[in-house]
Amino acid sequence: MIRNRFKRSALLAFLSMAFSAAIVAEEGAEPAPRPNIVFLMTDDQRWDTLGCYGRTDVVTPHIDRLADEGVVFDNAFYAVAICMPSRATVFTGRNFSDHQVGFTYPHNRTLPKEEFAQSYPALLKDAGYRTGFIGKFGVRLEDLPSTVAEHFDLYAGISTTSKKGPHFPADDEALNYIYRKDRDPKERTLIKGDAMIHFLNTQPVDEPFCLSVSFDAVKNDRDSDMYGPHVELFEDKEMWVPENWVEGKSARLPEVLDHCRGTYLHVARTSTPELYQKLARRFATQAYTVDQQVGRLMSKLEEMGVLDNTIVIYTSDNGRFHGSQGLYDKAILYEEAMKQPLVVFDGRAAKELRGRRIDAMVSSVDIAPSILALAGLEAPEVMKGRDLSGLLAGTQNLAQWRDAVLMENFFIQELHRASVTKHPDIPGLNDELIADNRSYRSRGLRTERYKYFSYFEHDPVIEELYDLEKDPHEQNNLVSNPEYASLLSELREKTAALHAAAIE
Repeated sequence: MIRNRFKRSALLAFLSMAFSAAIVAEEGAEPAPRPNIVFLMTDDQRWDTLGCYGRTDVVTPHIDRLADEGVVFDNAFYAVAICMPSRATVFTGRNFSDHQVGFTYPHNRTLPKEEFAQSYPALLKDAGYRTGFIGKFGVRLEDLPSTVAEHFDLYAGISTTSKKGPHFPADDEALNYIYRKDRDPKERTLIKGDAMIHFLNTQPVDEPFCLSVSFDAVKNDRDSDMYGPHVELFEDKEMWVPENWVEGKSARLPEVLDHCRGTYLHVARTSTPELYQKLARRFATQAYTVDQQVGRLMSKLEEMGVLDNTIVIYTSDNGRFHGSQGLYDKAILYEEAMKQPLVVFDGRAAKELRGRRIDAMVSSVDIAPSILALAGLEAPEVMKGRDLSGLLAGTQNLAQWRDAVLMENFFIQELHRASVTKHPDIPGLNDELIADNRSYRSRGLRTERYKYFSYFEHDPVIEELYDLEKDPHEQNNLVSNPEYASLLSELREKTAALHAAAIE
């Protein structure tokens, strides 16, 4: 059934493009040039670690300028906040419950190549775009080498170091030199910047392009990506501490989160002021190095004379707690993991549409259909996200926009560890951890004011509800407050409806 939907959507998109081309030819009008698109993604970058989101102790001038000359989304949220399923969502425009491409059973599916053929880069390639991918691909994909070779003109995909992954064209001497084996691994971010510039240097005139660049930074809490000259900028700097940072182990969290890795990683990495400051400096250093690559990108686009016809999207794959809530990692449905930095620069936009901030509720599931819409293409039916182009253009009727976004987490550390160590019965272990109340799979939603989610496999179900207008740091769970009983019932039902729509 899914395959038929893909075929039908592809046929409709082709007929739509052919019909539009026929109208242009009949009227004798010159078609508008298709915009170039650059999609930039960092790894584990909290929204509030950028100057354009209010931080004053970080240094991100080029990203901040992108925001000043573009659009900042203040209510963007991840559909899922852990790398592989989040990246699959961005590629496909589908929720985790739908694509099920993740780390742990039973949501550990490999994305079939016919489904990747309905991703934004594949569809742009089919429509005549030159496509490139640089950096952390991060999705378990069927027959990855041949599949990415089919859909990308240039591919320099990596896993966790600058040395891994296929690079093609294989005979591209400049690309091979950029990824030479004797290069310092601490230059991983610079390496990606070099490959990005190389893609642009080899771009044919009068051909649209879509380049996706995925940085390993700012994830790394050890030495990786710590480019020496940039480390000096932050080595003595006192970094901001969030109000809900917890020293030591948190007593507020539900006990089921004792089984998640964010709890013990916090104790090991961010649970004292000294540990917190050390890592905050590391993340700020990496963000600065990424910011420098954004500066290189914008200068190159201007030098090429294509900046006024290029869209640049900046975001991350998920947030990070970094000690907030007494957690370190990500995935759990509190704001620090789930809120998304999202900045869109459109070189074609009129002056009055620049420098705006948008409050509408948007989701990472919206990225793929929005990229297609900005390129003038229809999104396939299988994509469940919404097109953000009306919000960017200021033409969207907000009364017809969504008022809530779905959020999910199906990652279980115990199952992940068991799969790595080749446990003989993963399904049996999954049944055991559910029966023993060790599962913290969760599902919920975010509205402009409220956050609701539940650990739905726990018995009894654990629920959390927060009024973010009164309690932005999610410290006061309102589930047992009788004044919120009606709202609680409403949000339960709305979560169920959003989930049903995601998998239909």
